[in-house]
Amino acid sequence: MKEMTHMQKNLLVALSVLCVIYILYSLNGILNPATVSISSSNTDIVVYKSETCGCCNDWIDHLEDNNFTVKTYNRDNMNLVKLQLGGVPDKLQSCHTAKIGDYIVEGHVHAEQIIRMLKDKPDIKGLSVPGMPMGSPGMEGYRNDPYDVLAFNEDDSFAIYASYNQ
Repeated sequence: MKEMTHMQKNLLVALSVLCVIYILYSLNGILNPATVSISSSNTDIVVYKSETCGCCNDWIDHLEDNNFTVKTYNRDNMNLVKLQLGGVPDKLQSCHTAKIGDYIVEGHVHAEQIIRMLKDKPDIKGLSVPGMPMGSPGMEGYRNDPYDVLAFNEDDSFAIYASYNQ
């Protein structure tokens, strides 16, 4: 049997290392979708929700109707998801959490405000519609309650970003 040259051994080691890196990178996305990077398109959004939540599915329909490409992951522990994404202040939480670019979107935020955020690129952590207000996207029904879309920051401070049904 012919021995490998030093150059062939180095090439084999280099290819092996590249294969291992590729496999680990691929497994990271499979095992922990929260770490999957979003493509450069401003309309790609990753949504984490409970499998049984109908209003979450209606909000996803609202996003798709507004030309967002949605990737959805069902999760049993939404509090863990919110922490993994960087944290959502307790008083601003809702039933689903999304990530688009570097921003977090919590709850029934109207697509027009997500588009505005992506266009204006404010220095915020994300947007939230706390709770599940009737009349917000995904919560359409017999009444339209007034609600605010809140911009929140790394220090958990927040301010009104937009208001609806006032």
